[in-house]
Amino acid sequence: MNRPLFVSLDGPKGAGKTTLLEAVTKVLRADNKKVIRLCEKKSDPYRGETMALVNKLVRNPTRDLELEVCERFADSRTWISRHVLAKQPPDSIILIDRWYPSDAAFRRIIPFAEILQLNIDRNVRVPDLHVGVVTAPDISWARAAARRRGLSSTVIHKLEEHVACTKAFERAIADHGWVLCRNEGTIEDATMQVISEIYRVLRCPGLDAVEIAVDIDRQQDQRGTSVRPCE
Repeated sequence: MNRPLFVSLDGPKGAGKTTLLEAVTKVLRADNKKVIRLCEKKSDPYRGETMALVNKLVRNPTRDLELEVCERFADSRTWISRHVLAKQPPDSIILIDRWYPSDAAFRRIIPFAEILQLNIDRNVRVPDLHVGVVTAPDISWARAAARRRGLSSTVIHKLEEHVACTKAFERAIADHGWVLCRNEGTIEDATMQVISEIYRVLRCPGLDAVEIAVDIDRQQDQRGTSVRPCE
């Protein structure tokens, strides 16, 4: 592959994307891969204006307003595709925390097929690998509630909304053939699944070195390491 491998991790709140991204990054770097970690929110130069519109949408949900939100996010992804993704080294692996698949979870009026076409029409970079990270809604809800920053969602405020968000995202995973990572077991299991998918896309032979790296990472975690959230 003569360009960076682009991998997006998306999913509902509390599914463990940030922790999984950190673990996958450690394993890939232990195998001497050049990893670039990005966060859509931090890479978006128009985030403040768009979130002000999202707040307005929450107070007054209309199709026109949600479409405008979707268009703004798509425009931001176009900017990121041109000015951030395109500048990464060709031999790197780009891991991004959220991309357009997350719209399948958080948009309620506009069908995701329409949102997807909106992004494609704007030449938003299509990931080489889409990973949808999910858990049972009660598990991710409890995890999010236990975090220092809490749920930290502008759109989701009730458990039933989170359940609907999770179901909508799982349908999108099935409809579009994304990789489903059910992150309810150990972080090592979820990490190995994502690593295996990355190496499958790269067509790398064998995973022995990666399995060793996971063992090393597990030992480090047992000694106590901290994971810095992307947000």
